[in-house]
Amino acid sequence: MSMMDKLKERISALRLEAEGAQDKADEALSRVKALEQDLLSKEQEITSLSHKNTLLEEEVEKLEKQLAEAKAAAEDGAAHGTANESLTRKISQLEEELEGADKNLRETTEKLRVTDVKAEQYERKVSSLEAECESWEKKYEEMSAKYNEAKTELEEINKQLESF
Repeated sequence: MSMMDKLKERISALRLEAEGAQDKADEALSRVKALEQDLLSKEQEITSLSHKNTLLEEEVEKLEKQLAEAKAAAEDGAAHGTANESLTRKISQLEEELEGADKNLRETTEKLRVTDVKAEQYERKVSSLEAECESWEKKYEEMSAKYNEAKTELEEINKQLESF
């Protein structure tokens, strides 16, 4: 073979090698582009997840704050509950006292009513007795007058008898 044939063969081999290298380069470039696209996608996902993480951290802080407030409110509620219990007991005690005072008032009112009825009865009895007393006094005066009249008459009869 001649040099030319060798050279052509060599060029042909180099061409094939260059085409293979070009194919490999194209393939590598395609893989680089795919990896760059994948990298861009992963970066976007990282950004998205970072943002989501920030939001979740803020939410956790907010919830921790609410939890602290709820605990404080629960403690206040317990304190208020104790005060509320005390007020409830005081209210119950006052209601019992009110019921006792109301019962006492009803009993006193009933006693007053009974006493008032008795007083009315006694007033009628006193009026009746006063009328009876007046009647007896009138009778006494009448009898006294009759007695004096009879006495005077008797004295006159006695004088007449003595003069005989």
